[in-house]
Amino acid sequence: MTITADVETLVRVCAVSDLEVERGSAALFGSTQIALFRLADGTLHAVSNRDPYTGAQVMSRGIVGTRDDAPTIASPLHKQVFDLRTGLCLDTKGAEPASLRVWAVVERDGDVLLDLTQELTQVVAEAA
Repeated sequence: MTITADVETLVRVCAVSDLEVERGSAALFGSTQIALFRLADGTLHAVSNRDPYTGAQVMSRGIVGTRDDAPTIASPLHKQVFDLRTGLCLDTKGAEPASLRVWAVVERDGDVLLDLTQELTQVVAEAA
């Protein structure tokens, strides 16, 4: 998936080197918590830190993995598995469907930049 972001709305979050590979980190923007992930293949992902099933701000502490070709994050509480690219829950563990919010994230000159004005979840939904 190609991510495009408006240069004027990008916000620097941290240096790429601040993110541990295959581990999550949390960033706070106003009252919104965002979980950031840097995967072994170098890709970056930004999703809501809020677990939609429990309301707890824990997704940055989840377990990174894959399901088929999808990079995933499993909630550390009840182990629901979410696609990091779309935010969709791939394994609801019997609960109602839910999803994580997803933001466009890019790397530029060693920095991690987020476009907080454009949730990728909305872009994916509008393209469908």
